Amino acid sequence: MNQHRKPRKHGAFTQRAVSVGLFAAGAAGIATAVPAQAATGVPQHTAVATDQTFSRADFHHHTEARDSFTVRQFGTVAAATVRNQANAVGLGCTADDHCRSVALSFQIVTMAGEHTRLTALNRGDAVNNHCDGCQTLAGAYQFVVSTPHPLTLDRATARHLDDIHRRLDALTRSTLPVTELKKQADALAAEVNTVLQSAVAKAPQGADRPTVTLHRHLDGWPAH
Repeated sequence: MNQHRKPRKHGAFTQRAVSVGLFAAGAAGIATAVPAQAATGVPQHTAVATDQTFSRADFHHHTEARDSFTVRQFGTVAAATVRNQANAVGLGCTADDHCRSVALSFQIVTMAGEHTRLTALNRGDAVNNHCDGCQTLAGAYQFVVSTPHPLTLDRATARHLDDIHRRLDALTRSTLPVTELKKQADALAAEVNTVLQSAVAKAPQGADRPTVTLHRHLDGWPAH
């Protein structure tokens, strides 16, 4: 299935944003498969995926909302490293002239193998820097689909995910309070999970049971 991506602007990170662990490379989306030498000397494959969404609102640009919805299908791999991150920054606004910064990142990764070594990182970080009364929300949702044998998402699944992506776009652009936006983002994530659970139920069986693992991390102000 084709990747679903939207172009994103990258702003300067604040010092605090750096300190909480932004990826220094700032990669908008990288998916590669490179040879890795197993202990037996037989070449195998390592999959690497990094997705990041960044938004910054300030007294020059009071509102910014960004989202990404990425699907990556790796097939059979011996090891995988997957990273997903959302970062939202509100900077230099006031309660009378407030800012709104929203960053949401949905990452779906499928991989196969009965002894795959997986390293997964999923993080959402929201920063208000001298930004009283601002609404800042960062939400990272990572779905890892693991099956014994390669799984290709069918057209019906792809269409359903496309529809959820469109609704995520509309939600991100909405003017809902961040408390309500968070609830609706969670609802979309639950829908993605249901779609993927249905897909793995039809996957070829093996010694290990097919699984869908959701990692969720939200951060934001005002507290919610």
